[in-house]
Amino acid sequence: MDSTGDFRKIPFSPPDITDEEIKEVTDALKSGWITTGPKTKELERIVAKRCNTDKAACFSSSTAAMEMTLRILGIGQGDEVIVPAYTYTATASVVCHVGATPVMADVERGTFKIDKKQLKNLINERTKAIIPVDFAGVIEDYDEITDIVQSEKHLFKAKGKYQEAYGRPVIIADSAHGFGASQKGKMSGEIADFTSFSFHAVKNFTTAEGGAITWKEHDEIDGEELYNKFMLYSLHGQNKDALAKSRLGSWEYDIVAPLYKCNMTDIQAAIGTAQSKRYDSMLARRREIISMYENGLKGDIEITEHMGKDFTSSGHLMIVRIPGLYEAERNEFIVRMAERGVACNVHYKPLPMLSAYKNMGFDIKDYPNAYDMYRCEISLPLHTLLSDDDVRYVTDKFNEVYGEMPCH
Repeated sequence: MDSTGDFRKIPFSPPDITDEEIKEVTDALKSGWITTGPKTKELERIVAKRCNTDKAACFSSSTAAMEMTLRILGIGQGDEVIVPAYTYTATASVVCHVGATPVMADVERGTFKIDKKQLKNLINERTKAIIPVDFAGVIEDYDEITDIVQSEKHLFKAKGKYQEAYGRPVIIADSAHGFGASQKGKMSGEIADFTSFSFHAVKNFTTAEGGAITWKEHDEIDGEELYNKFMLYSLHGQNKDALAKSRLGSWEYDIVAPLYKCNMTDIQAAIGTAQSKRYDSMLARRREIISMYENGLKGDIEITEHMGKDFTSSGHLMIVRIPGLYEAERNEFIVRMAERGVACNVHYKPLPMLSAYKNMGFDIKDYPNAYDMYRCEISLPLHTLLSDDDVRYVTDKFNEVYGEMPCH
């Protein structure tokens, strides 16, 4: 409670759901189409239009979208995929799912972006893909990454027609945070070779669960064929979905391969189609909140930059680093914020600190920059249900706790 007697409960990231989303879901339920159907196809058109791509394919999650991309590209046993050490597990777990080996690069000192020098040195004849991360919705330096993979293309050994078409490691953007972000006049989704988005409940564009993949046009790749591949891989290898089978006399289908089950449903897509109608205003509100934080937070702190001369992020996370804190003190800071009603988080514990990756032989000591970014990182609430007074409350409590801590 502050000096005015005001005490608030500020959740970290609740979904922004209105009557519009509820109406769209109700319409889907009443329509008889609750699995993949017309609303999913409409959401794919919406995603592609926002990303300035010819097509998009929706899935049950961003994780599934990335995994199916690796599978379609023919990446598997004996191959390597380079990922940053500072990310959520999905970036690396999909590599394991297909039988390939994740190879981790540290981040550049003082940033959440993959270390480009390490990236170049890690590329070898087994490297089939790079999965950079658009952390907090800030787009990675894909021009530089592309230059690196082009410079090392002499090492590339293609397997299958898609790998042959690229002739180098494929760049798959993990833009789980990045839907709606832009860089140098281009949208996330049209910059990397492939781009995966998450529409999970805590994301700033949600379908409750779900995700999508987009891809740049390529002279040697048929986009329609690729889209149909994604559909096959998401629905058991069945060459007709329920919508196609519903047409008169069109019951018959084939299973072209024993594939996977990770399609998006129309119930999920209905939430997304409603979100799309107000997404521009939601992005604008996030940017207003970020600006309030930037102006209100005090102390020797570092705040992730969301807007610059040639880029605008999706404003997904309010990342604050307090260089004077170490892990235990940072955790205590979060506890003290919680005691004041403010739920904070940490994004992320680097992969080499997690049991699954320790058991593969990864050691955080080999990734000092990732650990340095993690040890003092705090994520503050950033969502469109925050009022201006809520944001002021969070900044006041942050400044109050900062004054109590041995960090200045």
